[in-house]
Formats: sequence, structure tokens, C-alpha cells
Amino acid sequence: MSYHQVTSDERYMISKLRQQDFNQAEIAHMLGRHRSTVSRELRRNSSRGDGHYRPSKAVERTRGRQSRSRRNSRFTGDDWCQVYGLLEERWSPDQIAGRLRRAGTLSISHETIYVHIWRDKAAGGPLHRYLRGAAKNCRKRRNRYDSRGRLAGKRHISERPHAVNTRATLGHWEIDTVIGAHTKDCVATLVERKSGVTMIGKLTDRGKRGLTRRVRMLARRVPDYFDTVTADNGTEFHDYKVIEAATGVRFYFATPYHSWERGTNENLNGLLRQYLPKGSSFAGLTQRDCDAIAHHLNTRPRKRLGYRTPEECFHGR
Repeated sequence: MSYHQVTSDERYMISKLRQQDFNQAEIAHMLGRHRSTVSRELRRNSSRGDGHYRPSKAVERTRGRQSRSRRNSRFTGDDWCQVYGLLEERWSPDQIAGRLRRAGTLSISHETIYVHIWRDKAAGGPLHRYLRGAAKNCRKRRNRYDSRGRLAGKRHISERPHAVNTRATLGHWEIDTVIGAHTKDCVATLVERKSGVTMIGKLTDRGKRGLTRRVRMLARRVPDYFDTVTADNGTEFHDYKVIEAATGVRFYFATPYHSWERGTNENLNGLLRQYLPKGSSFAGLTQRDCDAIAHHLNTRPRKRLGYRTPEECFHGR
């Protein structure tokens, strides 16, 4: 079996699982990796001072080693103009490299693009501003009691059909809410697990009635591909039976504080922060704005889709 380098998503999950006090063997099992891979990643990229493992620092150390192993550049100004144009569209270096390679336009690695960006930043350039923000810090909860709203009769995520877990068919979604600053305004994010297609709905607050109305509106856009929804245990989802009755969808709920059980949606919320930065107010945000952001995300190529876009995969069925 060939070795594949640890990805940014895997580094994020390693960090979160360590915060939950899982050992290296358990983390490796959850990631589908050999335990030596996890051990090597922690040994090479943990802080020497306090021994903490931070995903952003791990990426920096990895890129530093890679950049020091390369010499000279064979790319022209025209090549970099292609890269710059896609960076301005908020594509990640990995998406840029994969899509250009798939189109047969340019063969360049995402590591090379990152090295170029960091050199540009050191020289006072603006390219780094197009990259995604660093992962947010989360407090450790350990085995504390789950104080969030409880509701009897909810279906646990373990009851989901096998096709949902394997991403074998379209129509299975994950949902969450993202809050803004200073006001109660927020957004609901829905992402389809197989294709990655995203829908975003504007909410005036995190109340269950507003969320129910918005989800019903979004569901009408794809009525034939809206079979299951997996949510966390927030009280805004307590009217889920109303949504089920109106749309025919079935709701499932993740284990409290097990964010990796909804990893597709967690990743989407990180992408969303490029357009709605943490600390910004959502008061002036409209549904038209949300649809425009969703369109940008749906037309970005994704590595797990072979650098096709979510729209291409969803509408191609």
C-alpha cells in the first residue's frame, strides 16, 4: 500500500481528537491511517517547547521542509498570472493546482504555490490575504455534562442508512448554523455529503421557527435529492419533525461534541469564513448574498471529487 502525505483536514482532526484525549492508536483507527503515520506526524510537527500539536504550525513546518528541498523555478509570468486569477476567486492552492492539472493547462504543485505566496508575503505582497484563516481554537470539554437542549425521540447518527456513511448516493445532507457578531443574525449551512453542493440560508436569529422556514425553502430547490439531514444537538433544530412532515426528509443527530461526525459541514463552515469572517456582523446580509457565496463554493474544484466542482458532480448525477 502506497503512502499518502497527511492532509490539512487530517491534521485538523488529529488536533481535535487529541483535545478529546484519544490516544495515537485510536486516532489512527478513526482516520484510517497506520498508527506510525500519526506518530511520525506528531513527532515531526509538535511544538518542541510545550509539545502541543497545532494544525496551522504543522502545515508551516511541512511546507518549510518542502521548500528547502526545492531549488529554482521553471514557471513563467504567464503561469503565475493563471494562479493569481484563481487565488482572487478564493480558490485554495490545492484546488488551483488540481484543476489546472486536470485541464491540462499547467502542472504545478500546491506546495510550490504556497512557497510563492509566503515569499510574496515576506516581500510585502498581498497574495496571502486570499488564503483561508487559521483554525479556530476550541476549549476542552472532556467528560462534562452536555448542557445543550435535549429532545426525546431523536434518531442518533448510528441509525443512519449505510449509503449515507459511504456517500454512495446523492440526497444526504449535513446542517449547522454559523453566527455573526454584535447581532442575533446568523446563517444556516447545508452541504450534500456526496457532491459537496452547498446551500446557505439567512436567519434573523437561531430560533427554531426561523430555521424551519428557511430549511423548508431551501429543500424545495432540490426536492428529489433531499432524503436525510444530519444535525448537531442545538435547540434551533428542535422543530425537525415539522421539516420532516413538510419535506419527507429524515433527521439524524450527531453525538454531542463529536464534531468529526459531521466533518463535511465543519469543513464547509471553515470555507464560509473566507466570505463571512469571524467577528463580522451578518445584519446586512441578504438571502441573495448567501446564494452568491454558495455559488462561489459550488463552482470551486475539490480534491476529493477529482478536481471537479460540486455543481458538476451534483448536476451530472
